[in-house]
Amino acid sequence: MTQFSANLGFLWADLPLPDAIRAAAKAGFAAVECHWPYDFAASDVRAALDETGLAMLGLNTSRGDVAGGENGLSALPGREAEARAAIDTALAYASAIDAGAIHVMAGFAHGPDAHAAFVANLHYACDHAPDRMILIEPLNRHDAPGYFLTTTDQARAIIAEVARPNLKLMFDCYHVGRTEGDLTTRLADLLPVIGHIQFASVPSRGAPDRGEVDYKEVFRVIAGLGWTKPLGAEYRPTAPVEQDLGWMTQLTRGDAPHG
Repeated sequence: MTQFSANLGFLWADLPLPDAIRAAAKAGFAAVECHWPYDFAASDVRAALDETGLAMLGLNTSRGDVAGGENGLSALPGREAEARAAIDTALAYASAIDAGAIHVMAGFAHGPDAHAAFVANLHYACDHAPDRMILIEPLNRHDAPGYFLTTTDQARAIIAEVARPNLKLMFDCYHVGRTEGDLTTRLADLLPVIGHIQFASVPSRGAPDRGEVDYKEVFRVIAGLGWTKPLGAEYRPTAPVEQDLGWMTQLTRGDAPHG
């Protein structure tokens, strides 16, 4: 049976993170994940995880100067010290709450210098956290124009270049659906380098039971590929979260692989 992780960057985002963890457990999620937990004491987050029995699958590195329009630091030439400080902060927080993965955010950049900076910073992250998964995620050009990492092919090439076993792809079906499409074929092709899978409706980024992607079929294919880890529900709710969770059962009835 397909299991789901609640992305608390979007779901229950109005609650303090420890309370959002408790809400996710009450709603039947098997795990949680978040974006930037740093405003909350790691001890309080860890207490909520221990209380509920949920695992925190992952968190993001800092975006940098958000007011100044930044969305990550690791592909910004000349900002290596700040990027590595953000990685260190994320790793320390992840260690304190036993989060399994760190999403290293690239930021808005382009060109060979940006590529070199990103690769060097990923080496740093992987080498300083051999017991944790390091994730990179392509973002679609509609929501994040100018972001350095835009396609799964680019991500796969970078993963091969860095050549560290703990560097993996965060395959977000929403972002891939907006820019590349052909989700089930890409999932199967990229499976060896995928570390985490997320989803939301396309193109609205709402709950997965609407939009142009048939997530019942996508979830069935993912199960058929042998994927057993929770899938990340990273969508923007349009109603109180608890009132709009019918998709959790509607889209997973009969999701076992055929054969």
